[in-house]
Amino acid sequence: MTGPKQNAATLAAIQSADGGWAPRLSQEARLRQLENELAHQAVGGAAVDTEIERAVLLGALNRQQDARQAFVEILQRTPANFSALNEFGTLLTTMGAIEAACRVYSEAIAHHPENPIGHVNLANLLLRASRHAEARAHYEAVLKMDPEHAPAHQGLGAVLSDMGDRKAARHHFEKGFRGHAVSVLPYRGTAPPVALLQLISSGGGNIPTAPFLDDRVFLTSVVVADYLDPASPLPPHRLIFNAIGDADLCQPALEAAARLVARTSAPVINDPRAVMKTGRIGNATQLRAIQGVVTPRTLAMARTLLAGPDGANSIAKEGLCFPVLLRSPGYHTGRNFILVEAAAGLSAAAASLPGDDLLAIEYLDARGKDGNARKYRVMMIDGRIYPSHLAISANWKVHYFTSDMADRSEYRREEATFLGDMPAALGSKAMAALERIRDCLGLDYAGVDFAVGPDGDVLLFEANATMVIAPPGADERWAYRRAAIEKIRDAVVAMIMERSHTDGR
Repeated sequence: MTGPKQNAATLAAIQSADGGWAPRLSQEARLRQLENELAHQAVGGAAVDTEIERAVLLGALNRQQDARQAFVEILQRTPANFSALNEFGTLLTTMGAIEAACRVYSEAIAHHPENPIGHVNLANLLLRASRHAEARAHYEAVLKMDPEHAPAHQGLGAVLSDMGDRKAARHHFEKGFRGHAVSVLPYRGTAPPVALLQLISSGGGNIPTAPFLDDRVFLTSVVVADYLDPASPLPPHRLIFNAIGDADLCQPALEAAARLVARTSAPVINDPRAVMKTGRIGNATQLRAIQGVVTPRTLAMARTLLAGPDGANSIAKEGLCFPVLLRSPGYHTGRNFILVEAAAGLSAAAASLPGDDLLAIEYLDARGKDGNARKYRVMMIDGRIYPSHLAISANWKVHYFTSDMADRSEYRREEATFLGDMPAALGSKAMAALERIRDCLGLDYAGVDFAVGPDGDVLLFEANATMVIAPPGADERWAYRRAAIEKIRDAVVAMIMERSHTDGR
């Protein structure tokens, strides 16, 4: 789904009288005006709209605690005011207080069940939390009120896509994004902005760019590439950031993005044509030829075949043996990804996964001498390789958030060694292999998940643009990780800034 839109009036308000861009200065001036008005009138119903606007401005000016207190005081007097509840929910979402925002939006819905905005805002947060059934109920409630409500169609499409019903999702994406494929994110700078075009896919598989695209520097137009009318002019831009990252999920969007990119001479981060080559099957084939890299044999097979009586024989005919991995394409963080130990478990495993086709993947043993599986991640930013994390787990399916890192100090020390001296931790053979992978991918922003085999080979799990650079939590146990993550983030920001000042390609 796209981000919040700015309408023409908002954009006009941003532009100052002398033709420059200084929305923050305008906001500060407006805040002073509102506070002067409130100082000269009694607090009451007539002042509520003014108070709400003031609270919204406090939040926009990063005075979030002041804004929060202002909303609390307003709602103590007018607890059913929809505008106050809705704007308070938006503030809490911005602050990361998601559960509190859900409660506030729920209160707005309780008082104003006929207002679609509250339903959509709550559903968006429920979708973010993978609470699909609850999100779906709210989107569908809106569509009963207004069958053409575009944001509800967008959200319901995302729910259905995430649940594996991608055919039904396409219907709602068509209704939601056709004619609504472009949105402009708020700009908060005090100088003329750098106009940037961000390309995304309707069905997910996009790189989270919020940590990198500073809204005090960039005026970002978000384009849903697979639903932009080819006859529509492109929004003004100096740079394109292609955030479409999943080649298995987003092929139509990447094809549309490639056509879009061909219409402009602006610099492009992550050329869609390069991203297209990074599907799991494509990577398994092309990266296998690299010296020092071991890739798993990967095949696309019909789910009905794998779930049927001849599934095991079909696996064997393709040269795979058990244990084998089954995966629904287009999912990450271990979702819809199963290890099948023996032929007897194949049918039930395949039947439990969504999608018409599944990936059958050779199992690469990533266990070390201690019996634990290890998964390294490096990020490849603008041609350089950065260590991101090491996850160690007794489970074959290794993800940082489900690993044993939080409980084992010796694992954290091993990760700290990797982050502090990657070449020493991985060895020269693995480092050389990673450099060859980087050159083969040809991406400006990418990541590689892998293990290191007993002979120093890179055992490849995944290599693409969908890797998230997640900041470590506030717990002091993760203090050793912060410098490495900050270095990666700074590298992405530096790349974007450098490219935005490049004239043409």
